[in-house]
Amino acid sequence: VGAGTVEFLLDARGEFFFMEMNTRLQVEHPVTEAITGLDLVAWQIRVARGEALPITQAQVPLNGHAIEVRLYAEDPANDFLPATGRLDLYRESAQGPGRRVDSGVEEGDEISPFYDPMLGKLIAWGEDREQARLRLLSMLDEFAIGGLKTNINFLRRIIAHPAFAAAELDTGFIPRYQEQLLPAPAALSDEFWQAAAQAFTQSLPKRARADDPASPWSCSSGLRAGLPAEITLHLSCEGQDRALTLRTAAHAKLQGEALTIEHEGVRRTLRAIRQGGALYLEWDGELRRIEAFDPISAVEASHSHQGGLTAPMNGSIVRVLVETGQSVEAGAQLVVLEAMKMEHSIRAPHAGVIKALYCQEGDMVSEGSALVELEEG
Repeated sequence: VGAGTVEFLLDARGEFFFMEMNTRLQVEHPVTEAITGLDLVAWQIRVARGEALPITQAQVPLNGHAIEVRLYAEDPANDFLPATGRLDLYRESAQGPGRRVDSGVEEGDEISPFYDPMLGKLIAWGEDREQARLRLLSMLDEFAIGGLKTNINFLRRIIAHPAFAAAELDTGFIPRYQEQLLPAPAALSDEFWQAAAQAFTQSLPKRARADDPASPWSCSSGLRAGLPAEITLHLSCEGQDRALTLRTAAHAKLQGEALTIEHEGVRRTLRAIRQGGALYLEWDGELRRIEAFDPISAVEASHSHQGGLTAPMNGSIVRVLVETGQSVEAGAQLVVLEAMKMEHSIRAPHAGVIKALYCQEGDMVSEGSALVELEEG
């Protein structure tokens, strides 16, 4: 009389134990479809119309191996908090045998706080597990996402990890390999900054003058009259910034979205994608966002947020638990923000006095908005 997905646990002895039944398809149904060649969505619709299942359980084919990952707008480095914002860059992996992408977004979409932050699913099939794993890893490498935090690099590290390759898996997998799967931020190397500067400069749009298209002052080559060409720029990437001077581009050349660089006799080709004022550069397997850095604006921003507590993501204020002039202890709950079906507490980082409140219950706030100003008491 209905269709659904039944979940079981399989123990080391090969025995099954019933867990639950959901009267719908699971998010992982493409894995079953990949190894059976069956269309479970069509089956579900047919059953809902009162039709019988077309084959018996014994007739279900099982071929090869399939792995699925869920691509989420979330920040693994910040306790996997959901992320909101605009998908400034979104490119899926190429189509091919054993490759499937189920997605519901496209470049330019806004990821709001009102729905589950899943962007899509990547499913890879292979004749065996290793082929499926390598195919999935290749798909993750081809994806390009920018504009907001996602778990794509976290997924890539899992699929590439030797323990995952060896199928040494249990519920302690992530905490056991925490340092490799969620590495602490490290200082970006000089080689990275040089490559970023070359790609950023060479990808700048041409500024040809209408009255003089060939004017040397419109190019970005760093032309200086009577002196060697030189370019100075200040860039930022993931909270780090660097002032650089480029005197030659002989060791780096950007053609389309491929940056070829030479360093100590080794030639590398990196993906470099210009999107408006930002450049996305693939470095050590990760796509990093690079922008021009304005030190004066950064100082002004830091002053405006001094002593302030800001929203960690877009969402709505569901509770304001303090009032102006109130004394609070360290760790006290000040404001509760609701986003992506979850509540997030804004707590006092230290004891103090509430100097100002910039929100009230029912307000919609964006990521980074000042909510409370707390003065040390």
